Amino acid sequence: MKLFLTGYMGSGKSLIGKKLSEKLKIPFQDLDFLIEKEAKKTISQIFAESGEIYFRKLEREILKGVLNSEADQIIALGGGTPCYYDNMELINAFTNSSSFYLKLSVENLTRRLLKEKDHRPMISHLNSQKELDEFVRKHLFERSFYYNQSKNVIDCNHKSPEEIVDLILQKLG
Repeated sequence: MKLFLTGYMGSGKSLIGKKLSEKLKIPFQDLDFLIEKEAKKTISQIFAESGEIYFRKLEREILKGVLNSEADQIIALGGGTPCYYDNMELINAFTNSSSFYLKLSVENLTRRLLKEKDHRPMISHLNSQKELDEFVRKHLFERSFYYNQSKNVIDCNHKSPEEIVDLILQKLG
């Protein structure tokens, strides 16, 4: 079984993935970490040195490798992964896999990301909560179409990580 967690940055994909891993006794992988390991560079370095097109091609290859692996895994996708190529179609077509969109409101995402802003290259340049809110609102609008292609949508607003994990476990049956 492969479980794919998708959602905007700050939606809790890594935290929920690790908690699911503990409950299900299935290894957790972060796709961005796998990309960095393969490239021997950080995501920021890859973007700066080789550009987004190169990054998206590498991301696609790593994703295919994960899908073709025999191992059961819980995988946190990068926030942009579902939006390129036919990545969501590929994930959803794969047998013995399930995808979960960890959905949060713009307000909750902005609140979370404001605390992490300096550690996230995509938003570190934004100078105010208003700018961050506008950035997230625009980006989420563009990406929601892809995120909503997940087999399962989990409303994470006002829920603890444990409640979110329980909702995912219920969906898995």
